[in-house]
Amino acid sequence: MSSNHSAEALCPYRLVLEHITSRWGVLVLIELLDGPRRFGELRRAVGRVSEKMLTQTLQTLERDGMVHRDAKPVIPPRVDYSLTELGREAAVQVRALGAWTHERMEDVRQARARYDAAREAG
Repeated sequence: MSSNHSAEALCPYRLVLEHITSRWGVLVLIELLDGPRRFGELRRAVGRVSEKMLTQTLQTLERDGMVHRDAKPVIPPRVDYSLTELGREAAVQVRALGAWTHERMEDVRQARARYDAAREAG
């Protein structure tokens, strides 16, 4: 049994939380709230993510039931990614957290400045 599977058995919700709130997981979920996207569209929208990392993120979110992968049997192959109902619920939550962070960024900046000043003062 790999360490990943043992961690999953011990605390399954924490692992799912990590997937949803990972750097790329959050961005993929929020982007898919606007509707289905192809891989290339997602990669451009998310920005600065490697093909490998985006593939891993999508596979993980698909395994967790958050993302649906629709492969069309055409040439060239067409694959669309969309949110499941579960994924839509998660995406709404992380989008709200992102909005809150954006709204409160000035407070965070001020807290950091106070912290840094106190540390420098010794």
